[in-house]
Amino acid sequence: MITRSYVAYAKALCLLTALCLNLTALAIDYPNRPLRYVVGFAPGGINDILARTVVQKLNDALGQSVIIDNRPGAGGNLAANLVAKSAPDGYTFMNISTAHAISQTLYAKLDYHLERDLSPVVVLGNSALIMVVPTGMTVKNVSELVDWAKKNRLIYASGGIGVISHLSMEMFKVATKIEATHVPYKGVGPSIPDLISGQAQVMINAIPDLLPYTKGGKLRVIGSMTEHRLTVLPDTPTFIEQGYKDFVMGNWTGIVVPTGTPKSIVNHLSSTVSQIIQSADVSKKLLDQGVDPLGGTPEAFGKLIHSEVARFGKAVRDSGAKAE
Repeated sequence: MITRSYVAYAKALCLLTALCLNLTALAIDYPNRPLRYVVGFAPGGINDILARTVVQKLNDALGQSVIIDNRPGAGGNLAANLVAKSAPDGYTFMNISTAHAISQTLYAKLDYHLERDLSPVVVLGNSALIMVVPTGMTVKNVSELVDWAKKNRLIYASGGIGVISHLSMEMFKVATKIEATHVPYKGVGPSIPDLISGQAQVMINAIPDLLPYTKGGKLRVIGSMTEHRLTVLPDTPTFIEQGYKDFVMGNWTGIVVPTGTPKSIVNHLSSTVSQIIQSADVSKKLLDQGVDPLGGTPEAFGKLIHSEVARFGKAVRDSGAKAE
C-alpha cells in the first residue's frame, strides 16, 4: 500500500533529484559567457600579479575570456562592496587579501561584511613581508632604523589606508615605541619614487611588490617578517634573528564570490584555480617572486578568513589605528 508518508517522501525525493540535476546542469553549462575578475588595487601589486598569473591559464581552462577589472580605492573595500552587490552567478569574482581582514575592524563603517556578503572560493598564495629603506640611508638593519627614528622624523609609505603595509608598520611602532608619520598612496607602485628618493624612509610590504627595486639596488631590504630566511633573499636576516620575535606576518590573497553563488559553481571555480596554482610552471613562477602557492578548498579558505579577521581585529585595537 502506498501511504501518504510514502507519497510525501517520493515528492521530496523528486524535488531533491530535480535540484541536483539543476545544479549539475549549472556546473556543466558554466561558464557560457565572459567573466569579470575584479582586483581592488592598482596594477603591479601582489593582488594584481596573482590575478594576471592565474588568468593566463584560466581563460583556456574555463573556455571563456576572463577580464581583469582593477578597481582601486579604500584599501580594496570599494571593489569588495561592488562584488558583494553583484549577481551571485559566478560571473563576477575578485581577489581579497589580508587588507580585507584588517578592514573589518580598522574602518568604523563599511558597506559590506566580509564573511556575510562574500563567499570563499580558493586561497591563491601567501607572500612574505619585508622592510625596505632607500639605499641613500645609512640604516643597515632594523635596530638601526629604530635608533634613526628616535633622532629624526620618520615617514613611512604604504599602499593605502587599511592595507598590510599600513597595519604592519603601526604594529611595529607600538612594539618599538617609535613615532612615524604615515603617508598612504594609491597602491604600492605610486609610492616607489618617493621611497627611492628618500622622501619616505621606510616601507613594510609584500615581497613581490618590492623585489624588482631591491634587486635593482634602488631599495635596501633590512629584514623579513618570516620564520626563516627567504630563498630569494638569502642574505637578509629575519626580524626574529634581529631580536623582534613577534614579527612573523604574510600577505595572503584569495578569490571570493558574492554570497548566494551556487555551490556547484564555487566548487568548479575552486578546483580549476587550485589546479592552475599548483601546476609546476605557475608554482615556480610564484616562488621566484617570493609567493608561496597554495590552493585548496572553499572551506579551508573560509577558516583562514575567519581566523585572520579575529587576529587582525586584535592587532588593530592594540595599535589604535583607525580609518574613516
